[in-house]
Amino acid sequence: MKTFQTLLCIFGLYALALAQQSSLHPAENITARDIVAHMVENNHKRQQQLQSYTSQREYHLLYTGFPGRHEARLVVEVKYQAPDDKEFKVISESGSHWIVNRVFKKILETEAADAKSQASTAMNEDNYGFELLGEEDVEGRPAYVLRVEPRTANKLLYRGKVWIDAADFALCKIEAEPAKRPSIWISKIVVHHTYEKVGDFWLPANNESNTDVRLGGHAVLSIHYGDYKVVSDAKSPGSSSKISKQTFAARLETLCAMGWQRESLRNSPWNGKLPHTQEARAMDGACPATFPLGGRTISGKISDTTITTAIM
Repeated sequence: MKTFQTLLCIFGLYALALAQQSSLHPAENITARDIVAHMVENNHKRQQQLQSYTSQREYHLLYTGFPGRHEARLVVEVKYQAPDDKEFKVISESGSHWIVNRVFKKILETEAADAKSQASTAMNEDNYGFELLGEEDVEGRPAYVLRVEPRTANKLLYRGKVWIDAADFALCKIEAEPAKRPSIWISKIVVHHTYEKVGDFWLPANNESNTDVRLGGHAVLSIHYGDYKVVSDAKSPGSSSKISKQTFAARLETLCAMGWQRESLRNSPWNGKLPHTQEARAMDGACPATFPLGGRTISGKISDTTITTAIM
């Protein structure tokens, strides 16, 4: 009887794995290069508009194995000021002083230094090779899934998979490992990182790193980001009040393909929620719509090669 129950559990897990894999489906009418180009362009605009923010983070690390169990927690307040200044203030700390001083504070020092040299770690084609795997939903929003391969063995770069939000062309999820292990004592690190949309910006939400140590130990580092207070400049110098027809067309086609066609729209009006939650109406192949984009309301229509845009 126990053997039968075990087999049922195995088959159940196998079916769940297949269901998770089936959520990934082919992306149409767009390439990895297109996605990365849109992301880089939008990241630049968001960076220009983001003036400052404050937030609170909680770091937690649990180590088990040789030579014993160790745990620590650190809570910090973060202040960011454009273009590259980050300050950290410790609110509270507990547990292993060695972890607090040699792990947590080292992470903060590395991040503060990296903020001033983002070019060498930015997600772009200078630092990474990209392969488009397909598309799937992340927290109810459609996203492109890309495999990333670092071009150099930099410990601040990584290899694995990333998810790019299809409406905002912003990084929303990472599952990867560092391009270079930070120490000879570490055999493997797996990183799971998620982002959340705060106003017009995508900022870190959660990070979990699972590390295997060569002497048989295992460490789990988790970082929770929250309580964001953002100051932005919607009229930053160099920003445009309009977008190109090509950019508009690509984004609207994406929404049609990923949001509307997926609902099997045929021959009749449909009212509902698009992936970005703005109410819209779509009919069969024409896909007329009104929706916000980059803080502006765009109305447009794609029918074959006809594109009409209006900024209101």
